[in-house]
Amino acid sequence: MFVMELTYTAPIESVEEEMDAHTAWLDDQYAAGIFLASGRKVPRDGGVILAGGVSRTEIEKIAAEDPFVVANVCTYRITEFIATRTSSDLSTVKEIPTV
Repeated sequence: MFVMELTYTAPIESVEEEMDAHTAWLDDQYAAGIFLASGRKVPRDGGVILAGGVSRTEIEKIAAEDPFVVANVCTYRITEFIATRTSSDLSTVKEIPTV
């Protein structure tokens, strides 16, 4: 599983200009079953996405295709973790550590 932390690198007005395209990109990833949750950080200087079911290489490719990245209005910090405990709603992404 991955925590994808977005940090805006441009004024919020520039971010807002790309919001419709970013939202469509999010919708595509939810439809593909990759994104599990997403939203704005408080204060509003970026966002967070929880994702699963793909490799690190795949999630980096997906992040690079975000219209925010293409427009140079954000950067990503991607953290991989093993979800050994989850709520029942997220039980399908629970992992058993191999070590």
